[in-house]
Amino acid sequence: MQPQAAQHFKDAYLLDFLALPEPHSEAELHRSLLMNLGRFLTELGRDFCYIGSEYPVQVGGQDFALDLLFFHRGLNCLVAIELKVTAFEPEHLGKLNFYLEALDRHVKKPHENPAIGLLLCASKDSEVVEYALSRTLSPALVAQYQMQLPDRQMLAAKLHEFYALSAPETVQRAASGTRKKKAGAG
Repeated sequence: MQPQAAQHFKDAYLLDFLALPEPHSEAELHRSLLMNLGRFLTELGRDFCYIGSEYPVQVGGQDFALDLLFFHRGLNCLVAIELKVTAFEPEHLGKLNFYLEALDRHVKKPHENPAIGLLLCASKDSEVVEYALSRTLSPALVAQYQMQLPDRQMLAAKLHEFYALSAPETVQRAASGTRKKKAGAG
C-alpha cells in the first residue's frame, strides 16, 4: 500500500543500549524501551514521532492495548509496534492486523495514510515471514531486534565479501571515468 515504506524500516534493530538480561520478558523489553525512548527513536530512524505506550484501542465492548504507537512524518501514517521476545510466529500477524484495522477506523485522521505495523521479534525465519505475509494485504513488516552486534570476525568477513563483490564495479567505473577524461582532453 505504501511502496516507499520499505526504505524507512530495517530488517533488524540493534537494541544493545537496553542492557537487558537473557532471557527477558516482554514487560522488561517494553519498560526498557520507554526508559530509553530517545535512543530507540534514533535506532528507528528519521521522522518517527512517539505517540504512546499501551495505547488503548476499543473494539466492540472490549478494550485492547497496543504496545507502542508512533507517527511517521514522511509517510504521514501511524506506526503500530508490537513487541515479541520470542521468534516470529505467523499468528502474531493476526493481532497486529487487528490493531491496524482499529487504528484506521477509529484513530487515523482523514488526511493520513493507512497505518503500518511493525512486529519486533527476538528472531525470525525469513521464509516463514515470507509465507505469512504473502497473502495479506495489510501493511505489516516483521523485524528482529538484536541485543548485541554479531561477532567482530564475522562482521569483518562480511565486509571483505562485500568489497570483493563491489570491487569489479568500482574498477569498471574508474576505468570508464579515465576514458572519458582522455576523450574530453583530445
